[in-house]
Amino acid sequence: MISMIAFLSLNFLLGFYLILTLQWHSYKFSRIILHFTKPLWHLYFLIIPYFAFVFSLYSGNFYLYFIVFALSLLYGGYLYKNLDKKLVFTARIKRYFLLLSLFILVFMPFFWMGLEALIVTFLLSFFIEKINQKHFINKANKKIQGNQNLKIILITASFGKTSIKNFLYELLKDEFKCYKTPRSVNTFMGIVRDINENLEDNTQIYIVEAGAREQNDILEITEFLNPQICVIGEIGLAHLEYFKTQDNIRKAKLQALKSKRLEKYFLHSSTLYENEFYDKCLSDVRASLDGLDFKVRLDDKKYIFHANLLGSFNAYNIGVCVLLAYYFGIEIEKIIKSVSNLKAVEHRLQIVSKEPKFIIDDGFNGNFNGMSQSYELCKNYQGRRVLVTPGIVEVNEEENIKLCKIINECFDFVIITSEANSVILQKHITLDFFVLKEKSKLVQTLAKLTKNGDLILFSNDAPSFI
Repeated sequence: MISMIAFLSLNFLLGFYLILTLQWHSYKFSRIILHFTKPLWHLYFLIIPYFAFVFSLYSGNFYLYFIVFALSLLYGGYLYKNLDKKLVFTARIKRYFLLLSLFILVFMPFFWMGLEALIVTFLLSFFIEKINQKHFINKANKKIQGNQNLKIILITASFGKTSIKNFLYELLKDEFKCYKTPRSVNTFMGIVRDINENLEDNTQIYIVEAGAREQNDILEITEFLNPQICVIGEIGLAHLEYFKTQDNIRKAKLQALKSKRLEKYFLHSSTLYENEFYDKCLSDVRASLDGLDFKVRLDDKKYIFHANLLGSFNAYNIGVCVLLAYYFGIEIEKIIKSVSNLKAVEHRLQIVSKEPKFIIDDGFNGNFNGMSQSYELCKNYQGRRVLVTPGIVEVNEEENIKLCKIINECFDFVIITSEANSVILQKHITLDFFVLKEKSKLVQTLAKLTKNGDLILFSNDAPSFI
């Protein structure tokens, strides 16, 4: 009887931990094996509990296992309480736990290694999800094919995708029936779900953000949507951990041009694809804490634009949207007015308050170019400048070392919010700094370490499991 209780508890402990980490990493086992930033968690919640169970099973004494189980449960509960990305109980997760419960009961009377229920659950669960995915893909495909007037704009880049998508929507929405993928939805199945649940049949323009962590992710989305218009923004080192080289990232993004219905594309010069690039149409870019001014060349004539946004990189995000709106036939006067009314995309150089503390939320800006430009923006602030950041994730050490040099020039105090880059940042930041070990205590830390009149920049935001 005691061995059965141990079997049940082991499978639920390992099962909960595995499905949680898989949900974080888009249900890819390769990512939690090769790219998990807290490998010691695998030791605490998988390896040690399992081998304690095996030892107890063959020794006949389960005291060791239940001690290990209790410690894992206590430590896991403490960590889970402070996570900012807890398990979301989707229909898939509910099916998973139903199957797990069923197979625990099936294998409980006879087991020899303890993982039978878990292995069968994952095999059957992934098989069921493949069938479901095929059904949803076919349904979404019929919906797209049924709207003969639908223009699809695919946007991909190393960074800036969401900003371009949101700015473009604002420039087009008054002239066309537009819809854009919500939030940062940019995976193949995320797009499929969005089409099925949200895309209306009379939509004229569907603006789609496409992301990638593997070589053919963009190709899969492109072959499914076959967009008429593609925007490939700046190619940098985001997700270098997965692609290994910048050239691999570039090749992955350029797969967007393989659409069978491609009519027009807009490319950033970093794509190295040909000689005409949208960023070369911009000039006289000036950015300050008061806003953004720049010029865009249209038909050999330059037009002046102003936006109440921060960061010179936003000029290029807006610039390609201006070119697109002009391509769709919108009058230049209307485009200029729309640009002047643009609001900051949430968590992207968004001014939260100016008094009593000047707070800027740039939590969704996670690349070197964007982060360094936002730091330069803060450099001339007349007051104490405080940076809250985890550094840059999923890149090589050199990127964070370069970032530290700019941090040292632009700020007075730094709060480091992630273990992933903590060692590198502490080594290369010459300013006073504070290492925050628990993100749940950020508010109390800021109250204690900052004062009225400070500028506080939240730069990038790595989830607590990173």
